[in-house]
Formats: sequence, structure tokens, C-alpha cells
Amino acid sequence: MKKILTVIFIASLAAVSCTKVDENVYDKYESNAFYATPAGADNALATVYGKISGTWGSNFAGRDNCWYDLNSFAADDQVIPHRNTGDWQLDFAQLYTQTYQPSLGLINNTWNWLYSSVYSANVAVAQLTSANAAPSKIAEAKVLRAWFYYLLIDDFGDVPFYTDNNTDASKIAQTKRATIYNFIVSELKANVDLLSETKGGAYYGRFNKWAGYMFMAKVYLNAGVYTGTPAWQEALDACNKVASGGFTLHAGGANTASPLGYSYFDLFGDVCPDDETIFALYLKENIVSGNIYGIRSLNSANGNALIGYNGWNGTIILNQFYSKFSANDIRRQQFLVGQQPKGGTTYNPVVSSLISPGAAPDDGIRDMKFFPAAPVDASGASNDFPIYRFADLLLMQAECNVRLGNPSAALPFINRVRARATLADLTTVTLDNVYDERGFELVFEGHRRQDMIRFGHYQDTREFVTAPIPKTRELFPIPVNALNANPNLKQNPGY
Repeated sequence: MKKILTVIFIASLAAVSCTKVDENVYDKYESNAFYATPAGADNALATVYGKISGTWGSNFAGRDNCWYDLNSFAADDQVIPHRNTGDWQLDFAQLYTQTYQPSLGLINNTWNWLYSSVYSANVAVAQLTSANAAPSKIAEAKVLRAWFYYLLIDDFGDVPFYTDNNTDASKIAQTKRATIYNFIVSELKANVDLLSETKGGAYYGRFNKWAGYMFMAKVYLNAGVYTGTPAWQEALDACNKVASGGFTLHAGGANTASPLGYSYFDLFGDVCPDDETIFALYLKENIVSGNIYGIRSLNSANGNALIGYNGWNGTIILNQFYSKFSANDIRRQQFLVGQQPKGGTTYNPVVSSLISPGAAPDDGIRDMKFFPAAPVDASGASNDFPIYRFADLLLMQAECNVRLGNPSAALPFINRVRARATLADLTTVTLDNVYDERGFELVFEGHRRQDMIRFGHYQDTREFVTAPIPKTRELFPIPVNALNANPNLKQNPGY
């Protein structure tokens, strides 16, 4: 910054004849002084948080063709079929049927987005460290960087690793997944307790202490996948830290003001309620990449009748997944199946084809969990996205207790979630119970692929996939463009 200002100053001397050059300059701010201030530190962090919402093909969730779609359509809870009318590219159905290739655009988009985010996080860490900013702000930048690396190793396994941007990207070697896991854990141990304990307000959509411990719990929960050595007790300990933050389940009862009839669905509206929400993604159509998930699922006529805009006739829920929901489960209200009272639409639960020739226009059950919230238009809505919430935490606590050989301790956690959904209490709990309940509670929230892998169900035969899925598909391939740009990278097995 000093060098830039010096060049500008000398150039100005050459441009004009001026004898008085000692005036104070009031519109410049030395960088370290700026980033040391609360406003400056938040400015550095805002650049990184902006990466999470991103834009089309470059975001965590909200828009399409990036992380959410890659992870969601590779699982069994949703798919966008190619339509026999020629609508929709094959990418989404290829992910679901596990027939995609390393050249798939969504894979490349996700890789590029995550490394762009790592780069921005490295900048923020350097800026805030150099400025001796408040320890909580430096910690927040480091936790953000660790989070992006967590997403990278979850999707791709061994990946390039760097924390200094003064590095030739074409020469970075792949680092073992377990090594990056250890880095993530060490960063979290060193920084989570430095994060603010404030919930909501200025910390809505930011990593506070509780979101940090939730992230830590997720990392430990999947330690066995990443390293071969489970860390169930560590995961449970981190869960208990989050639980001490005063969260609770949002009300779930009947509510005529809700478009889906229950207060439960407030969790997926314009603003995620802070009683249950631990970490949210702020979205506002035409301001910050809107949430497309409801609009993408509806067809044109039904969309126009419900929200005043044509739906995209895209995402569907296959009958195999839908049929697992109990008839009296309030969470079943998110699905639209059969004849609809508005728009003259009948959604056929039996899907004829996913790829060739493709599904008929009205094939497939639709999902309205994210019922489009205003402001809304034909390209998206303003629903925020709950990245982590308390119901997820309760089910993690149940899982950890079962895996640690204490299923009786797991019962209160899973039964709290079931009670809100108006389901009877379980009297015994198994891992299969926890796995199923996670599917019911967290459908459309981006957790399913990770859950399927951790519970050992990713290779299961599923609707339209008749043969067991190879275990190598638990990792996505390294994108072709990345391999071409860096000769040090090796493709993941099976691709």
C-alpha cells in the first residue's frame, strides 16, 4: 500500500507544478491500521463470507451448478431428470446414477469455487494477522479457511494444500486427506474458543463459538472416513459444547400462517429462526444470490398458481425415498405428489426415465421445503439456508451415543426430533434408526451424501441404479482442468 501511494504521489508531482506538497491526505488509510479496526476486520471477513453465497456455479448453496448440487444429486434424496421434451442437461441425472465423468462441469465449478475461497481466506488471515487485529477476528478467518478445506477433503480426498498465497499453484503437491484433517482439527482447537459467543444480530450467518464447535463436531463425526480412525467421543464432546449455547428446537405445530401448514417450516423461510439455527447462509433475491430450490422443483403452471412465477420443472424426489416417510409425519407436507389444487397439475410419483429418453414433464414428486419467500421472482427467492441447526446436532448426539455403545443415552435426542414431527417415541435405537431420521429431518439440506458414506449406504442399490456403486465413487474425481494445470496431481482411483 505504501509503495502504491508513493508512486501515485510522484506521478502527481510530475503532472502539476506545485510547491506546497505537505498537505494532510484524508482519503487514504494505511492497511494495517484499517484492518486493526473492528470495521476493517469485518471488511476482510466479509470478502470471505461473500464466497459462501457466491453466484451461479460458485457457491455453497442457494444457486445451482456448484457444491450443493454436486453433493446433493450424488445422493439418493433428490435428482433432476433429463426430460423427454429436451429440458435439463444430463449432468444432474448422471450424478445420481453415478455415470458422470471427471470432465463434469459441476465438479470443476466446485473445485474452483473452493480454491478461490481458500485464497480469499488466506488473504484475510494475512491481513488480520499483519494488522494485529482482535484475536477473535483472526480466529474467525482461520476457522473459515479450515471449513473450506473440510469441504475439499470431504469431496475430493487428497488435495493441494497451501496457506500462503505466494505459491505457484501449478507446483503444489497433493496433501494426504488425513494430514489436512489434522490441520483442520489443530486450527479448530486453537481458535474456536476465541470466537464470539454472540448469537444472531451481527453474527447471523457468521462463525461464532457455537457454529465453530458444530463444525468441529462434523469433522470428528467423519474422522473414520477421513483417517480410518473414528473419533466418536471427540465428536460427542464437541456436540455437548454446542448444546451449552442455549439452542432448542423451533416450534413444529400446526400454523395456518405457514404456506405448508406448520411452524416447523419457518426454519426454511426468509430468515432462519435463531432458536434452532446455529449457522445460516443469508440470501436475498436480487441482492445476494437467491434460493432456487422451491422454484426449481415446481413446474410452470403450478409455480404460477402458487407463487406467481413459472417454476423450472426440475428437481424431484423419487418414490423410493418419499415412501419411507410415515403418513403422519409433518415433514411429509413439504412434498407435492398427485393432483394439485392449483395450476391443473398432477405430479406422477412413478418416474419413467432419468436419462434416455428422460422423464415425462410431470413425472416426479416435488419438494417445497424452501417455499419461495419474498422478494421472489422467476430466478429465485429470498429463503435463507440453514447450514447447521439444532435438530442436526441432536441426531449427531444420538449417533455418537449409539456408536459408543450407549443406545439408551441416544433415545432422548432422537425422540425430541421425532416428537416435533408428531411421531411416536422409539423404545430402542439403532444406527439404522438414526440414519433414517437424518434423512427425514435433513432432506434437501445438503447432508445426505456425507451421511450415506459414513453409515455405509453409499454403495446401496437405489432406484434407477441396479448395480452396487463402486466404493471409489465415495470421492469425486479431480477435475480434468486441475490435472492439466498441475502435473503434480494424481487422479482419484476409479476414474
